[in-house]
Amino acid sequence: MRRFALPSWAVGLLGLAALVAVWWILALTVFGPRGEGSYAPIPTPPQVIQALFTDGFGFYWSSFSVTMTEAGLGYLWGNGLALVLSAIVLVLPWLEGVLTQIAVITYCIPIVAIGPLVLIILGGAKEPGDPSSTAVFLAAFSVFFTTVVGTLLGLKAADKASLDVVSVYGGSKLTQLRKVRLIAALPGILSSLQIAVPAAFLGAVLGEYFGKIDVGVGPILVGAAVTLNSPRVWVIFLLCALVAIIGYAVLGLVGRLVAPWSTGKAV
Repeated sequence: MRRFALPSWAVGLLGLAALVAVWWILALTVFGPRGEGSYAPIPTPPQVIQALFTDGFGFYWSSFSVTMTEAGLGYLWGNGLALVLSAIVLVLPWLEGVLTQIAVITYCIPIVAIGPLVLIILGGAKEPGDPSSTAVFLAAFSVFFTTVVGTLLGLKAADKASLDVVSVYGGSKLTQLRKVRLIAALPGILSSLQIAVPAAFLGAVLGEYFGKIDVGVGPILVGAAVTLNSPRVWVIFLLCALVAIIGYAVLGLVGRLVAPWSTGKAV
């Protein structure tokens, strides 16, 4: 007997519908308004949609464009440094322990602990609408560990026989890196870069929380929380999730195009 299976997109839509239904029920019951006040920590989906259209696209875009710029700059700096240092380790293996320790330290140090110090050293935005240096640094800080680990593991995954062939024909470690290791490491590197997208955006938002910036997701999120505007808080929350998902999906598509063999399908 042939079993009926829903396509993946249909399963995704059903899951989304169920999630919205649960959200709506909880907003009306468990987390509904209490007493005489009208404040509810979790607004209903119609309230969130109404807040989105009431505020307007321009209100959110002016803030998200700044934060995405900060996240993009931090993404490039953090991942670029991680890739370069990981490649150097293949040429100078004794540096691996040092690089790994630095990466672990960046992962273990809480952003809230170094954020004020970074703000004092780098400052915030020079002009309203400019990216914050602190947010850019913390975005780069947030992606460094993941990319270093993924790149090192990927570069070490190269086939030993292929490396020996390069050595037999007089190739150097740099040639091995260029001809063999980079190709073998591409799936791991691209996966790390994909994971780094939401991490960079979160780092940029957290960097804005420390102040010295007037335009960005952080300031409007703080303002909405202070004024108990829960529908706007949820709009910002959902838009942040949407930006992260889109960035993650785009990098995943790039990965399938650049390294199709990583999916297990024939090229």
